[in-house]
Amino acid sequence: MTLAALAAALVSCSKSVSVRTEPLPDSSWEASEWISAADAPVPEKVSDRAPDGASWFLADIPNSRRVQKAVWMTTGLGVYQIFINGRPIGEEILRPGFTHYAKTKISYTYDVTADIKRSRGAVNSFSAQVTPGWWADKIINGRRLRTKKCAFRSVLALTYADGETEYFGTDTLVWKAGIAGPVTHAGIFDGETYDARIPAGYLTPEKLSVPEINREFHGEIVPSCGAEIFLRKDLTLNPVKAYVWEGISDAVDSENTEEVQHGKVNVKREYKRGEPIELREGETLVVDFGQNAAAVPSFVFSADEGTTLVCLPSEILNDGNGAESRGMDGPQGSVHRRNLRMGDDMFRLQYTFGRSGKKVSYTPSCSFWGYRYVSITASAPVRIESIVSIPVTSIRADMQTGTLETGNPLVNQLISNAWWGQLSNYLSVPTDCPQRNERLGWMADTQVFANTGAYFANTSSFFHKWLRDVRDCQTETGSFPGVCPPGNFGGSHMRLGWTDAGIIVPYVVWRQFADESVVQDCWDSMERFMDHIAGHYYDHTFYKEENGNYQWADWLSYEPLETCSHRAFKQGREPKEETLEYWSFLGACYCISDAAMMKDMAAATGRDTSKFSAIHADALAYAKERFLNPDGSFKLDILNTMQTPALFALHCDLVDSEEAVQAVKTRLRENFLQHGNCLQTGFLGTSILMQTLTEYGMTDVAYELLFQRNNPSWLYSVDNGATTIWERWNSYMKDSGMGPRGMNSFNHYAYGCVCQWLWETCAGIAPDKACPGFRHIIMKPVPDKRLGHMKASYKSVSGLIESEWHYEGDTCVWTFSIPSGTSAGVTLPGSSDTTEYGPGTYTVKM
Repeated sequence: MTLAALAAALVSCSKSVSVRTEPLPDSSWEASEWISAADAPVPEKVSDRAPDGASWFLADIPNSRRVQKAVWMTTGLGVYQIFINGRPIGEEILRPGFTHYAKTKISYTYDVTADIKRSRGAVNSFSAQVTPGWWADKIINGRRLRTKKCAFRSVLALTYADGETEYFGTDTLVWKAGIAGPVTHAGIFDGETYDARIPAGYLTPEKLSVPEINREFHGEIVPSCGAEIFLRKDLTLNPVKAYVWEGISDAVDSENTEEVQHGKVNVKREYKRGEPIELREGETLVVDFGQNAAAVPSFVFSADEGTTLVCLPSEILNDGNGAESRGMDGPQGSVHRRNLRMGDDMFRLQYTFGRSGKKVSYTPSCSFWGYRYVSITASAPVRIESIVSIPVTSIRADMQTGTLETGNPLVNQLISNAWWGQLSNYLSVPTDCPQRNERLGWMADTQVFANTGAYFANTSSFFHKWLRDVRDCQTETGSFPGVCPPGNFGGSHMRLGWTDAGIIVPYVVWRQFADESVVQDCWDSMERFMDHIAGHYYDHTFYKEENGNYQWADWLSYEPLETCSHRAFKQGREPKEETLEYWSFLGACYCISDAAMMKDMAAATGRDTSKFSAIHADALAYAKERFLNPDGSFKLDILNTMQTPALFALHCDLVDSEEAVQAVKTRLRENFLQHGNCLQTGFLGTSILMQTLTEYGMTDVAYELLFQRNNPSWLYSVDNGATTIWERWNSYMKDSGMGPRGMNSFNHYAYGCVCQWLWETCAGIAPDKACPGFRHIIMKPVPDKRLGHMKASYKSVSGLIESEWHYEGDTCVWTFSIPSGTSAGVTLPGSSDTTEYGPGTYTVKM
């Protein structure tokens, strides 16, 4: 098709919506090949950035007869977009998503009947743009060169009016390929560079040539069935503040003082929401969207042809006169980017304008960023009519299931922070953070938050996809790594609390959603893992060859023997003797918990439970004998000074007698008091903290921790301006600035796991593990006047569950609803009696 004919087709084509449909038969892939652009650049070493230029693929396919139905099945090595006659196909973005680079690629299938010209002899243009994405950017090639060229593969099925179906695959006869189009550079880490002077690849077929066959990928192509990525336009964030600055005041040079201070920006203009923004060369625009998120900025703007605009995302602003002692990297009022751990040639957006003075809309499509603020500069005057931030996530609006609201604005902000953390980090895989040079599926972050996330949204299909990634990463011994799918960090195996996500996440999905299929899918891999740890109870020393004699353990806790702070080690990276014992204790606790979950899942799916009952009993006896005294104290004295070991001892039923239990509880209470009623736990300890305290009659302590505002606590981050959950309890402090600077994210969702306790204990909506999917509900609310009121809902797979309480004087009035077909065991505060309730809405006074 000529350029003129294609342009005419674009004008005449009516707008249509492509519908996801069932994939074509697997055998249809036989008609197709992976193809790459022959002229695609290839990085020579891992330090190189992702290859420049987008790969474009184009085929003009004529109809031999009138078409009754058209279905297009596509996949790619890299992030891809597809077009028919110049129109984008599908609502999903960043396809095909993040998977094991060597083992699995996901395909998307669309009914494109309404997108094509169907008459006999009509020619339709099919095209695709592919950029490195999760295939050839540094997220995969950060430490070694694993992959090289982007590629595309598809099968088009045309069913004619006579009922015959013809398949057209990607090949070197019909298809063309080449480096073309306005995206001149892109990557998950690198960002996007876009030159609007360059037409799309489907408009310049003369720049494309015969493709080459790509044989880099030898894994399996599977249909997409969860964890697709979308722009959540319904959650679009508008600016809450925007200002233009130029020049700096009050900077202090290091030659005159020991304190380096970058000074303050000189604000020239401020803009109100909706007001057009004028930006000139030499000026910097800062926009605050009020909410940290994984997102993309979206513009309506104009400038002279050739003008270049650069947009740098950031989570926080520099403050304190830009003092280096506060961890600042620029003048007060400018964006802070040091925590991204890369230079300004990464995590950036660059746009070059085309036709002079023409107002255009632009939303990047090849990457995403984690940010609240953006800093924008331009090489010549730019007029910005509007700028918004559009969240990017795998949590669709129709997946949302749970809401929490209290009468305490600080707790409400904490809830919001956890929710936005999930939106930001459930993105193809459950990532640790969306902003810096990781964005990876860290296993502990995932398992710690999985229960909470399953209240906020129906995450069953999301985790079905990711658990395939986990199985792809399992070793022959049965071990799982710290990160799935593999990326540029976290390749080590047998790291306790991380590896166990391979058991914990399927268990959560099964219990929360009554989804036995996830157990069936994961059973063999879970059993192999249990066989691997059963004989040695997950003892750290036994698995040294796999774990590298290193554990992340209770990551970022404030306790002795913490790993990241190096308190767990002697000089260098040699663990202390007491550290090895601590790690082995935690490993034994996870062995106990894993075996208990396997026993429950085996029973639910009709399997023999005796094997896992035996592992559980043996591991329990072993842990009691090796680590604990009969009075509930630890044989290793330093563990008696810590919160996390005591919590795990209670959580895993390692303390037998009532007297010993009371002794552990007394020791815990004293420990909290010694630390000013602050928790000291890290990723692992915090995941069981609130539930364990409640189970053992210490809900009063749990509430003290919830309302605590000193460091470390949940509300400390709220008081210090957090709009998402932080990686560290002290990621930022108003009085002293940045926390530890080598590893510091402001959008790490793990500590948001406290919201599970808000649903189950404060609101009283908890699952009965004997009846997955909330067919039977445990409703045992524990109100507290400091919350003011509680209003919670959860749209379970068994129906909508609601719980709402408020105080009238000293009387708490509780209204709760139980859906049809279910029942609930209701226990009022202070009572040990449980009453069974059937479906309906009830009000009681407490």
